[in-house]
This record gives sequence, structure tokens and C-alpha cells, in this order.
Amino acid sequence: MKRDSLAHRWRAWFSKPSNVLLLAFLIALFCLSVLPLATMLSNMFTVHQGTEKKLLRLAVGSFTWSHFKRMFSASEWSTVNFWIPLKNSFIVATGSGLLGILFGGTVAWFITRSNMKFKKFISAVFLFPYIMPAWTLALFWVNLFQNSKVGGGNVGMFESLFGICMPEWFVFGLFPMVIVIALHYSPFAYLLIGGILKNMDATLEESATLLRAGRWKIIRRITLPIVMPAVLSTMLLIFSSGFSSYTVPVFLGSSVKCFTLSTKMRALINGGYQGQGYIIAFVSIVLGSFILGLNQWFTGKRKSYTTVTGKSGQVSLVDLKKANLPISLFLCVYVLFFAIAPLISFALESVILQPGNYSLSNMTLYFWIGTESSAYETGMISGILLNPTMWKALGRQVLLALVVGGIVGTCGMLIGYSCARSRGTWLARAVESMAFFPYLMPAMAFGTIYLAVATSKSFSFLYGTFGILLLVASVKFLPFASRSGINSMLQISKEIEEAAMVVGVPWWKRMARIMFPIQKSSILSGYLLPVISVMREVALFTLLVPFARYLLTTMLFSFNETGYSQYGSAVTLLIVVIVILINTLTNKLTGASLDKGIGG
Repeated sequence: MKRDSLAHRWRAWFSKPSNVLLLAFLIALFCLSVLPLATMLSNMFTVHQGTEKKLLRLAVGSFTWSHFKRMFSASEWSTVNFWIPLKNSFIVATGSGLLGILFGGTVAWFITRSNMKFKKFISAVFLFPYIMPAWTLALFWVNLFQNSKVGGGNVGMFESLFGICMPEWFVFGLFPMVIVIALHYSPFAYLLIGGILKNMDATLEESATLLRAGRWKIIRRITLPIVMPAVLSTMLLIFSSGFSSYTVPVFLGSSVKCFTLSTKMRALINGGYQGQGYIIAFVSIVLGSFILGLNQWFTGKRKSYTTVTGKSGQVSLVDLKKANLPISLFLCVYVLFFAIAPLISFALESVILQPGNYSLSNMTLYFWIGTESSAYETGMISGILLNPTMWKALGRQVLLALVVGGIVGTCGMLIGYSCARSRGTWLARAVESMAFFPYLMPAMAFGTIYLAVATSKSFSFLYGTFGILLLVASVKFLPFASRSGINSMLQISKEIEEAAMVVGVPWWKRMARIMFPIQKSSILSGYLLPVISVMREVALFTLLVPFARYLLTTMLFSFNETGYSQYGSAVTLLIVVIVILINTLTNKLTGASLDKGIGG
């Protein structure tokens, strides 16, 4: 009887689709997240082929502590390859976090709390730097400020227009890294802080105004304490993103040997010091997890900042008076400069023959539509629109984006359904946590994990293939789709599905005819957001694509390293246009807008 009862329980458990899905996802996520991480950890204690074998004079695959001893010692090698890059990463992360909060929070306050003009325009255009990949702003900075004294002697737009040569620290190094990353993530700060300001209770502010409290005192004593959770959370998220940034330090630091942990990690692995590179990847993962853990803790403590309940029916806007027009015009110029000017810059840089000369006589469409027979110099390739290599790279990138979007979107929806239907069980919590786990890791470090797998004996056939890119991208971008799926499925009452079960509707038809149509907008975003992410991604793939000639985004490095910046600018403009078009399509299909409810 006990056996029959146990068998009946197992049959009943497996008869629920949500339980079967949870078990399948638990096994898959364990194999795709935990096991690759374990492989990378073991590589930190292993002798690798090449430089390490020659230095240590040990057999390949032998256990060793030498990588740790060399990385964390007080030697000059350790200082150059770990401690200085670590310090640089902290400087970039802290500076970009503070400036991002300042830029984004200031704009959010003006949009939500003042009578500033042109609110809708500023709110919409301000988001462009966040929609575009971060490295586009880095390239724009180089195109703008490189001059005859720095940057290889190429003349940038600023020197060409005004004849002024900016110093090297302004063009390359930590300062431009901080500025560019802050500009890229300031719209993120604007969205989070602006959302709180838009929906916060304004009763206390209005009461303080009636008591004739000064505007600065109201902001310092009332507004800031209310939005402090959003400020702290945003600061930590920008800090984490800045700390793990790879593409911006590559474009703005490599030429002056200003390394961060991410760029040094790639340099060490490519230079044959795989063990030390994996150690840096592990340090990045631990720090990233710690920072995002702090963010979760601050978010959980948010209720302790609550000052009032309910919401004021009216929000009195601050009258900027005579400062209204100057502030509004300044912000218009600011958003246009960092949102539209980069596109103009890439377009100009892609049609000039001799860098620094922007006269019409020096402009050509060769880098777009030229053929090898019309080449200006021996060894130049044809224009990107007529180059079969470019089209193959773009085709691979688009195919990868679409396949990843389909896999991630479907898995996110199924994870959302199964977690929502088994809410509160240990299995649902485990799958939800493991699906979110890749978000804790920087993209470069996560790519390094799969590099360790692809270079192992058992899975060496994966290295440099489309399959390894598909795996790493699908797992890395799953957290976005899974969170979207869980949130959307939790909003659907169980009674709706139970009614369909009573009349005998099979599970797949319930998903296709009931669950998906009800939350179509949220689920579609789970499909389309990974597509955008893949089209703009560089750091995740850079170690997994041999010779940097497999995807369109990774080909940028080849063009910049070989001196053909015109091709690089053309490819950059093409990628940005594609990303903006996909983002626009996402908004049209889902009816979602990033700044909806904030701007004017």
C-alpha cells in the first residue's frame, strides 16, 4: 500500500506541467551555469599550455598554487597586472556612479518637479545614450578629441574646428572612461529616480512650502530622504556596470596602457597567462555579486525610508522663472550633443579619406560602397555594403540575435509559468535563483567561464563555433526574460487556467490560447530585449571569437587596431541604426516606452 501511495504521489507530481518544467530547468541551469563556473575555478589551479608551461616547467594539467602566489604577491608583476587595474576599476566605477547619479538625477528632478520647457523632447532624446552601446560614446569621444599630439597623430573634429589640442589625460585614460560610462548610464539613473519622483507623495513638500521653507532645504530634508533608496540602488548598479565595463576601457585606455580588470583579464589570457586571467575573472564575479547583493539589501530596506502613506492629488511644480529658458536650452543642447552628435560624427568619419580633413574634396563613399578595383591604397578592402565578409558577419550576428531571442524568450516564459504555478516551493525558488545567477557576473567574466569550458579537452570542439556563442548568450541574457516571465505570469489568476482544464483543454493550447495572449506585451519584451542585447554585445564574445572576425561587433577591434577607422565608424553607425530600429520595433509591438510616465 505504501508503495502504491508513493507511486501515486510521484505520478500526481509529474502530471503537473509546471513541476516537470521546473525539474528540467533546474538540471539545465545547473549544467549551464554551475558546472562551467566549477570548470573555471579548477583552471585557476591548473598549468596551461604555452607560457605557463614554460615558466613553471610543469606538465600541462598539473595542480599548482603558482598563479595565486604570482597574482597576489608584492612583486612588480602583481602590481602592474592586478593591483593597478583593480585601483583603476574602482576609480572608474566610483566616478561614473557619482556622475551618473548627478546627471540623471538632476534631469529627473527638472522633468518631474519643475515647469521646465521642452520636457517631452528632453525626456525622449535623453534615453538615446542608454539605447546605444556604451562603446559608441567612447568612439565618439576619440573622434571628437583626438589630435595631432595624441591618438596616433590623427586630427579629431575639435582640433579641426577650433585648432585646440586637448591633453592626453583628457582624450585617453581614466577621466574620459568615467565621463563616458557616466553619460551612458545617466539615463538609467534618470529612469529609476524619475519614476520615484513622479509617483512620490508631494504632501510634505507642499506643507514645507506653505511654512516658507527654502527650496534647497526642502530638497535636502524631504525629497532626498524619500528618493534615497532609488539613489543608493542606482549608484550600486552603475558602480557594478562601470567596474565590469570592458569596451569603454579598451577604446579609451589601451592606447595609453591604462588597464582595468576587464581589459587586463583579456590581455593575460591572450598572452598565455590563463591561470591569472581566470583569477581576475573570479575576483570580478565575487565583487559583482557582492555589489548586487548590497543593491538587493538596500532595495529590501526601502520601506524604512517611507515618510507618508497615500499620494497627494496635486504636485506643485517649481517655477524656474527667468532661469527656465536658459536651463531648458542648455539641457536641449546637452542631450542633442550626446545623443545625436555621435551619429553625425560616425557618418562624417566614415566618408573622409584623410582623417582630420572635413572638406568636401576629402569626402568619399568608398568605405561604404567602394570596390577593391577602386581602392585608394593597396591592401584596402571594399566598402562595408559591398563586402561579403561584412555581410557574413552581420548575418551571423542577426542569426545569433534571433535564435537567442527565440530560445531565451521561450525559456523565460516557461520559467515564469512554472515558478508562478509552484510559487513558494523549494524547486521554484531554486530555479528562479539559478536563472538570475548569470546577471551577477560581469559579461567579460561570464565569457571567460565558457572559454574555460571550450578550451578543455572534453569540449574543445566548441571553441570558435556558433554553438558556444549561442550557449553563452542564451544563459547570460536569460535573467531578463525570466524576470519578465515571472512578473507577467504572477498577474494571471489560476482560476483562468483551471477553467480551461475543466473542459479538457491541453496544456500547450492553454499556453498558446490563454496565457500568452493575456500577457503578450510583457512576454514579447522577453523575446525582443535579448535580440537588442546580442546586437550590441562585445565583451561577452571577445574571448570566444577567434581573430575577432566572426561577428560584426567584434570586427570593430580589427579596424581600429589596423588603422582603418573609417571602416570602424561605418560599422558602428550601421550597428547603432540597427539597434535603434529594433528598439523602436520593440516599443511598437509591446506598446512599452522607457520614459512613459516620466517625461512631460
